[in-house]
Amino acid sequence: MSVMGHVAVRPAVEAEAPSVSRVMADSLRNGYLPLLGKSEVERLVGHYCSLSRIRTEIGAPGSGPGWLGWLVAVEPGGVVLGAAAGGVAQAGAGEVYCLCVNADRRREGIGSALLEAVSEQQRGAGAGRQLISLRSARDPLLPFLDRHGFRPSEEAPEGMRYARPL
Repeated sequence: MSVMGHVAVRPAVEAEAPSVSRVMADSLRNGYLPLLGKSEVERLVGHYCSLSRIRTEIGAPGSGPGWLGWLVAVEPGGVVLGAAAGGVAQAGAGEVYCLCVNADRRREGIGSALLEAVSEQQRGAGAGRQLISLRSARDPLLPFLDRHGFRPSEEAPEGMRYARPL
């Protein structure tokens, strides 16, 4: 577990599944509605933010190198402010599957703390680089990724995949 100010980053527990689902759904709706449209955003929310899916994933951290589990950023009292998930799906390459922070708590270092915790997990699993896929070439996550050293990956010339060394 890492602590940043008054926010702790640690593995999620099953009781936090509703909070993880809510933070992720709100992030998709707030960040992607203008880019992807309502029907696509709601399709993504229905698929990725399903409570049963997140409960199952929280219950299976480290179930394989491709899945290292959900992490949450919580303030004292257990309020979930953000969530992240990742794994090492291919030898030497970590994948960030999700990184989201409550909209009203952005720019406080919470996303950076979550990304660092995912990065630590991936380094421990043998990753030397980290990848993330984006939903749009105008993804709202791009400035954050740029600040953290991510650059467009040669693997996806259309600019929807970013990478950085770990």
